[in-house]
Amino acid sequence: MQAQQLPVDSGVQLAVRRYEPAGAPRASIVIGGAMGVRQSFYEPFAQWLAQQGLRVWTFDYRGSGDSRNGASLRGFEADLFDWARDYEAVIDAAKAALPEQPLYLLGHSLGAQLPGFLQRPEQVDGLVSIAAGSGYWRENAPKLKRSILYFWFVLVPLATRLFGYFPGRRLKKVGDLPRGVILQWRRWCLHPRYSVGAEGDLALQSYGRVRFPVLALSITDDELMTLAGTESLLSFYAGAPRAMERIAPADVQARRIGHFGFFREQFSQSLWPGTVDKLHRLAALTAAQQAGVPHTTA
Repeated sequence: MQAQQLPVDSGVQLAVRRYEPAGAPRASIVIGGAMGVRQSFYEPFAQWLAQQGLRVWTFDYRGSGDSRNGASLRGFEADLFDWARDYEAVIDAAKAALPEQPLYLLGHSLGAQLPGFLQRPEQVDGLVSIAAGSGYWRENAPKLKRSILYFWFVLVPLATRLFGYFPGRRLKKVGDLPRGVILQWRRWCLHPRYSVGAEGDLALQSYGRVRFPVLALSITDDELMTLAGTESLLSFYAGAPRAMERIAPADVQARRIGHFGFFREQFSQSLWPGTVDKLHRLAALTAAQQAGVPHTTA
């Protein structure tokens, strides 16, 4: 693993890690993390992917994880559009370092939503979406839905106003987030059409520019995301070849997978090996669209 600082804009430096295979890499993978999840969480999975001959990049969005650099978030300016630019800066670096090979995204939760805001989606050869979907509150999993309105209408406004950012670590909710990020995310989650509804034509047109294939992995026991939410997110990528697969714990002889489990080492012999096959399936999705075959659910 090689750690580096990647300059983005306005003096922002992202903490980035690159995992190299033993031989010449066959493709580049950029892992886009979930809201409030540090890139170190994905390290075992990134190391495994590198062992399969892939060059893997992970990063922390500005104001989070190692990209926070220990600074206070009070007064720190960032929103989800900034985080999309961070994502794209890593994609740019990965493509420039290996321009002749395919570049894929593995997006966990938020990391599968933000690619809809890329300015240069043509650099990407496909997205595997893991435990991701629309965050609209009515499409949240049942247990979460019972408490989420208190979160959005009481806890987030009060805590953010008091601290100048969202003190998620102290509250044991999501993690520390810049004020602009949490308040924009709140707007998205309260709108039936999530980001494309809250942001209007800007978001709709941006998602509409995406032509790379999207394969969504929906986890049946996800405690945050529902099948309906995943279907909504896929519908935003209206111009892209797309498909969905449902994964249940019983499929891999496990008691639980949940929203975060896919990336845990306990699945290195079950869920992980199928990842490379799913990257190959992305090319098949493009071919199917060109042949006029509609997107599928498995």
